Amino acid sequence: MKNIEHRAAAYSRLAWAKFVLCNLVGIFVFFVTVPFHGTHTIPLDVFCQLAAVLVGPAQRWLVLGVCVAGALLPFAKKNWNRSATSTIFTLFKLFGAACAAMYLFGFGPKEWLENGSLLPFLFSLGQSLTFLVPIGSIFLAFLTNYGLMEFVGVFVRPLMRRIWKTPGRSAIDAVASFVGSYSVALLITDELYTKGAYTKKEAAIIATGFSTVSSTFMITVASTLGLMDRWNLYFWSTLLITFIVTAVTVRMYPLNRFPDEYREGVQPQPECPVTERRIHTALDTALAAAEQSGSLPESIWKTFLSGLQMACTIVPSILSVGLIGMLLAMYTPLFRIIGYLFYPFAALVQLPEALPAAQALATSIAEMYLPCAFVMDCSLATRYVVAVGCISELLFFSAVIPCILSTSIPVKVPQMLFIWVERVILSVLLAGAAALILF
Repeated sequence: MKNIEHRAAAYSRLAWAKFVLCNLVGIFVFFVTVPFHGTHTIPLDVFCQLAAVLVGPAQRWLVLGVCVAGALLPFAKKNWNRSATSTIFTLFKLFGAACAAMYLFGFGPKEWLENGSLLPFLFSLGQSLTFLVPIGSIFLAFLTNYGLMEFVGVFVRPLMRRIWKTPGRSAIDAVASFVGSYSVALLITDELYTKGAYTKKEAAIIATGFSTVSSTFMITVASTLGLMDRWNLYFWSTLLITFIVTAVTVRMYPLNRFPDEYREGVQPQPECPVTERRIHTALDTALAAAEQSGSLPESIWKTFLSGLQMACTIVPSILSVGLIGMLLAMYTPLFRIIGYLFYPFAALVQLPEALPAAQALATSIAEMYLPCAFVMDCSLATRYVVAVGCISELLFFSAVIPCILSTSIPVKVPQMLFIWVERVILSVLLAGAAALILF
């Protein structure tokens, strides 16, 4: 790295322009809040809302089209029977397309169509993701291809590597989830994994440890459970607990057993150790990435196609898996039984309603919002622990798990279930300890 402070001058004006302008666009779209219709949100959300308005009533049919495309895609790619998991999720996608048709045409069980917690809720969620994922992927190229991740990664590399065993560039994934969306963050993770920037182990840690729901979902949880008057306490403690839980799970089975090797057939792009001036190294690394980035339209088109394919995978899976999970929670004792697994830990931290809290959090594997419905009348401490737990548990079948399975990241369903149990237990212990101090 001799004379590294002079290297930046060797890069073209085009590389500098890409590094500065493209990254400013990416930062603005994903991380800057703007006023819109009486509230504050990120520009990506504004674009999605405007797109929905432009499409108008036809957006309902667009959701159906995405579901049908997602159901047929495995057959077109001839991978529907590649494994037992592929076959099962292909059937889920077919059922998801049928659920969308049932909702739009008004046929099927009346309870499914009229209960606001079932198809109406799931269809609304699918409608949002139909716009969010493809539109978010258009701007994804600005965030991932022009040196920002390399620049930030140089500064936070020691912290990320020591605590979470991931590269410095993974900090962008974590921020993208909390500010934007887990689906967008997973797009980033998958893109970098397929390019050789993450190993299998690193991609698995990031996908199952950083891909949280966004702060907008957290507002919904806090509002439902009467925590908005303590919003800052809830938000920052949840963020802290979520990442502490991740720091612990990366050292536990199964994440500690993942191979630390790159995807087959790709050129590895590991982060190099920084031995000289960090700012100059960061600039050199970032400008090199911008110089080699290629055409902006080509990058946008590539990420858009990836996002469109992910939307076709996510939306029908949300409708089918989410519906099945909610029906199991409402009409069977399955989650009440699973709740006994978490009860000793809830009792250990002296939650006033330990068993209801444990059983409520058991439903989070189906849908992260479900636990809120079961503890609305409980004490403040119990509501706080459940509100934190349903965010920090992170993995659920109505959205995140199908989203991960739609990527190239090599994490299997049994492994995700194991990680989910670990995350719920750790979340209960940490949030419960916080509740003892705070309340």
